[in-house]
Amino acid sequence: MLGSAWNKGPRRKYESRVEKEVVELKGACGIDMEELQSAVECYSLKVSTVPEKGRSLFVTRDFYPGEVIICQEPYVCVPNNSSSHQVRCDGCFTATNLRKCSRCHVVWYCGSTCQKSEWKLHRLECEALSRLDKDKRQSVTPSIRLMLKLYIRRKLQNEKIIPNTAMDNYNLVQTLVAHMSDITEEQLVLYAQMANLVHLIFQWPEINIKEIAENFSKFACNAHTISDSELRPLGTGLYPVISIINHSCLPNSVLVFEGRSASVRAVQHVPKGTEVLISYIETAGSTMTRQKALNEQYLFTCTCPRCSKVGQYDDIQESAILEGYRCKNEKCDGFLIRTTDGKEFQCQHCGLARDKEEIKKIANELRSLSEEEASKLSSTGNYQEAICIYKTVEKLQTKIYHPFSIWLMQTRDKILKSLMELEHWSEALAYCKLTIPVYQRVYPAVHPLLGLQYYTCGKLEWYLGGTEEAVKSLTKAVDTLRITHGTNTPFMKELLMKLEEARAEASYNWSSTER
Repeated sequence: MLGSAWNKGPRRKYESRVEKEVVELKGACGIDMEELQSAVECYSLKVSTVPEKGRSLFVTRDFYPGEVIICQEPYVCVPNNSSSHQVRCDGCFTATNLRKCSRCHVVWYCGSTCQKSEWKLHRLECEALSRLDKDKRQSVTPSIRLMLKLYIRRKLQNEKIIPNTAMDNYNLVQTLVAHMSDITEEQLVLYAQMANLVHLIFQWPEINIKEIAENFSKFACNAHTISDSELRPLGTGLYPVISIINHSCLPNSVLVFEGRSASVRAVQHVPKGTEVLISYIETAGSTMTRQKALNEQYLFTCTCPRCSKVGQYDDIQESAILEGYRCKNEKCDGFLIRTTDGKEFQCQHCGLARDKEEIKKIANELRSLSEEEASKLSSTGNYQEAICIYKTVEKLQTKIYHPFSIWLMQTRDKILKSLMELEHWSEALAYCKLTIPVYQRVYPAVHPLLGLQYYTCGKLEWYLGGTEEAVKSLTKAVDTLRITHGTNTPFMKELLMKLEEARAEASYNWSSTER
């Protein structure tokens, strides 16, 4: 275990975040801020300090929807290789033609190109992992591997084996906020245990266990989930410059990935002098839900324009629609608010009330159903059984929740995915169409999840012969995703090609009927 002075004694008193960030901007940790400023200037950006936020990224020219604001390769990254995730290549994250490293038996590669590109880093990691017995080696998690790679990269850069740049150096990692004074004792003990494991694997006397534990806390606050073009998680990466970008529940930019490379794209006009803002969390939720997620994961309270409306009528209405109950009159789409005596929920449109006990009874029925069991069934390929559970959940949710409820939307999304796995295309399309109006309500007009839902709808419509409807859906998908994803990725090229083919088919069908 970690030394008692740190593990059991009083925690170190950290400076306030703002004071800490100001010190960093003046050049703490040996980082040359002038070099970093010069590097981000190439992207028409500037790093500045904002009260209560610390370091922030601002644009020095106007950016327009679809423009790349900044892109960065990860300082370190790992695929989510574990018993619950598909194995992927350490170099490119592909899941095909993989072969295991013959020495450590932990890392996988798709071929010699990726193996060679990763060899400088993996040589030292492989050496360390190979010293472990087989059982311990198999229990090395992606988080542990990410930390191993962090220290190996630092070592190789210090020894000039791989180069340092203003946007690619360990000093940038040192300046990231760790929030060590804010985390729970349980979290602190977990980080200490993980740090000890890293120290045990390396057996390098020069690495500091306390620093390793602090870096685990930095990962929790600053690492990003690497996703594919359809936002399916592939791995985890640390992008120190992109980590400077702050959160908003009404972001002007979106973070997307192409392979391991991260790009921040403007989703609206970002005028010169404006702060670049992305969302750290799923924004389809009430202010209370969003604030809870941000406090638990990132240890701060959001004060964006959307969150500043907390307690106002519009915010109460939105929360009641997204996470509250439906009117007793099924033809009414009003939202319910608890009455002053707390015994009923009254519709704010038609005035009908629902008894709290009636709602509680249905809620208890919902709790008795195991969605976790359905999720396990889906992950093991038992989609039909999973659908049966999800449909029972859906039936109860339609009795209790508002038609625009995010809980109902999420359940229908799960049914949709399972139906597609079973190739039940017609029913899948019906469920997809049920979710679209909710997506349109809970997300901005330019949001990757909305664009991807249009894409799913268009593919299903086209496959089932609804070519004209498919053209409309695919056009909406392209209009959104060309902004969030660009047009040069294989995913977008395939989508654009599908749209052109659907348009050609619709044109042919129309001309045939005219004859």
